[in-house]
Amino acid sequence: MTTLLEPVRRVAMISLHTSPLEQPGTGDAGGMNVYVLELARRLAETGVEVDVFTRATASDQAPVEPAAPGVRVLHIAAGPFEELDKDDLPGQLCVFAREVLRAEADQPAGHYDVVHSHYWLSGQVGALARDRWRVPLVHTMHTMAKVKNAALAAGDRGEPDGRVIGEEQVVAAADALIANTDVEARQLVELYGASPDDVCVVAPGVDLSVFGPPAEPRATATRERLGLPADALVVLFAGRIQPLKGPQVLLRGVARLLELRPELRARLVVPVVGGPSGSGREHPAWLEDLAVELGIADAVRFVPPVSREELAAWLGAATLVAVPSFNESFGLVAAEAQACGRPVVAAAVGGLTTVVRDGVTGVLVPGHEPEQWASALGSVLGDPGLRDRLAAGAVEHAQGFAWERTAARTLAVYQDARTRMEVTA
Repeated sequence: MTTLLEPVRRVAMISLHTSPLEQPGTGDAGGMNVYVLELARRLAETGVEVDVFTRATASDQAPVEPAAPGVRVLHIAAGPFEELDKDDLPGQLCVFAREVLRAEADQPAGHYDVVHSHYWLSGQVGALARDRWRVPLVHTMHTMAKVKNAALAAGDRGEPDGRVIGEEQVVAAADALIANTDVEARQLVELYGASPDDVCVVAPGVDLSVFGPPAEPRATATRERLGLPADALVVLFAGRIQPLKGPQVLLRGVARLLELRPELRARLVVPVVGGPSGSGREHPAWLEDLAVELGIADAVRFVPPVSREELAAWLGAATLVAVPSFNESFGLVAAEAQACGRPVVAAAVGGLTTVVRDGVTGVLVPGHEPEQWASALGSVLGDPGLRDRLAAGAVEHAQGFAWERTAARTLAVYQDARTRMEVTA
């Protein structure tokens, strides 16, 4: 006989390899950082207290730092504070797990109701916490090694077998798996053997109070502030600069487009907003070198990572936003761009096929060849009427991605996992 469970009161989130307080767009910080922070904030707004455990990366970080009302980030000392590559983090799992368990031990029994881990490294720690605290483990993959290895960019390195095995272990241990899209849900079942009953699809959200269509004359003023000519055709890339994200695909597509339509060179501007990440950190200037090699350095502008508010300004100032990734579990920047009323030209991979509606909110490109990208970019840049139709569709579609909805559905997953654990106890 089961008892009626109390609502979820406290959640322990684990984001070992990157903190929600880090600046997205460089290093290991990206859409997952935004996801963790925004989900935690929205959960807290419903009355749920959230503690996010992450690895400390500087000696002067406070052990506990408030991130929002009801949300705390706990910095765990595990390994060197700086210059520790993500591939070296498995060696720090034991000490990180020990400190997470120690932090909970200082609280009254039953302090946390759920553990929600993000990325496979966190899932390893979450599985241990689940067994020690006797609460359900909910896990979000964010990226999967088997998917990434099946669609590597040229020159990029594959994920090691140790990660594949670790991901399989986490999938087997989790009481519930949150997938961003139906595509990711199928991948969890088909590639990792997850039970369909354990997989729940919950789309990430967009902060619609930050990302929205700019109104004239603000749009003109924003372009002026960003140094963009009022009549420029602006093709924006925003994200981490690494082969997986495909900025090299965009540059090669732009180069081919300018070969076919040289009259565009006087108006075309290609801002690349972000910093080196992943294998891109081995040669930080690789993309700048490619722009020079392709003869388009005059059209490309490199912009360091920016705040969320400034990213919204860049997205709103764009003519279109390009997302040429080789793999995306969701593609948050595509959703944010659409919320800003901007058509998206994206690779037809992973979650991007859900986020971008081909011919309605943007254009999905079936491959990564320069000719394909030149054609897709040219079709949108050359047709103002098409741009207007896609922009209208983009704004409408983006309204379906709200963090409040994400939080409500995630809470339902938490409660269901607790109920199932109670039934089987």
